[in-house]
Amino acid sequence: MFAARRAACEDSRSAVKDVNSLDGTVEFRGESVSPRCILAYMIEEYARHNGHADLLREAFDGATVE
Repeated sequence: MFAARRAACEDSRSAVKDVNSLDGTVEFRGESVSPRCILAYMIEEYARHNGHADLLREAFDGATVE
């Protein structure tokens, strides 16, 4: 599981390392998309899944995060 996460992180880093500006566009799956939109979406998804993990942890141990 951790190996898959590390591989996904490395893929993300290599995808954006040559981007000179977040205001431009890159080709992704046949579409022109903004690197800014991609990164904002990834931050949103990461935050959402961290929230889900907190809910699962709270269900197991009853502790809440302030």
